[in-house]
Amino acid sequence: MSTSADLAIIGGGIVGCATALAIISRNPGLKIVLFEKEMQLASHQTGHNSGVIHAGLYYRPGSLKATTCASGREALYRFCVEHDIPHQRCGKVVVAVDETELPALDELERRGQENGLNGLQRLTASELQKREPHVRGIAGLLVPQTGIVDYVRVTQTMAGIFQSRGGVIHLHTPITQVSRDSDSYLIRARNSTFRARSLVNCAGLHADRVAISAGMHPDLRIIPFRGEYYEFKPERSSLVKHLIYPVPDPQMPFLGVHFTRMIDGTVEAGPNAVLAWRREGYHRSDISLRDLADTLTFRGFWKLSARFWRVGLEEHGRSFSKSLFVKSLQRLMPEIRSDDLIRGGSGVRAQAVDRKGRMIDDFCIQTEGRMVHVLNAPSPAATASLSIGEHIAERVMALIK
Repeated sequence: MSTSADLAIIGGGIVGCATALAIISRNPGLKIVLFEKEMQLASHQTGHNSGVIHAGLYYRPGSLKATTCASGREALYRFCVEHDIPHQRCGKVVVAVDETELPALDELERRGQENGLNGLQRLTASELQKREPHVRGIAGLLVPQTGIVDYVRVTQTMAGIFQSRGGVIHLHTPITQVSRDSDSYLIRARNSTFRARSLVNCAGLHADRVAISAGMHPDLRIIPFRGEYYEFKPERSSLVKHLIYPVPDPQMPFLGVHFTRMIDGTVEAGPNAVLAWRREGYHRSDISLRDLADTLTFRGFWKLSARFWRVGLEEHGRSFSKSLFVKSLQRLMPEIRSDDLIRGGSGVRAQAVDRKGRMIDDFCIQTEGRMVHVLNAPSPAATASLSIGEHIAERVMALIK
């Protein structure tokens, strides 16, 4: 079977669906096809995150992360209201445990203000305790713009609107090859071949592979990191009032173990960050020889490991030892005990790493020919998805004119 379209989008996570919605909204007559390899949308990064609507506190002012998170956050809140999607603008507190963390807390406050976060409130130890009685800290930063939502439901709503406007979604359609053919791209999926004038790659954990298949030579590799969570037992969930975060390590893109109230009322604690042996490795036993070989033969991985091997060992220790995981949580909330928690879910972050061993910090969206490739879109991509979709739509419109 062979079909043709004006535009093909690979990847049915929230960024792919937001992009599809943005483009078809601008061009109702455009024939757009979205491919998702799983049986349902939002099966991987979108469906395995903690549902936080990020405020934009952490990101370098002027970066793509900072600008799209700020506009995307408010667009997402409006989208949820318009389509009756349950959400809460619950706020979060970032906690400094000791004096060594105060300069980093100052920097977060400065960045937040520069990124347009009005209403940030510095908390003294006593003010922090009034808001979060069970947290130990000498200072805090209240971020009122932070919220929570079910991103799977958001994605499904985006997809439904896209389809209602004439868009086509093919589920259970893994792409095996992308090639250039004269003035179009041939997209092969099992026994089918699709032809498209333009292509957008939102393949997440496999974005680098799709790009290479399409003839690009990106100077990066997707390295999968698994984040594992514990869940509070229902009778202990009252320990957490807001979202509670530590002051993050500025050298790492991860935010550290934290406490998250979910939209369904449960409370999660975590995650850690360990190397996954499979790009979709949600369990310690998940291994793919191909994925592992991709990681271990990439020079950038070994340069990264040389810098952070000690951190990596600590993270893996928390993966295998509940007591070590609980100990890391007790730094923020001393009264937590192992019996308060049960094993929760996990997610895998598609982290792009370059050949020098540097984790790509900003979103990475590259254009080649009539293709747009989203090569690095970890958190806060879900928060920023509507703005990322508009950003990609502008690039696509420039390509197909």
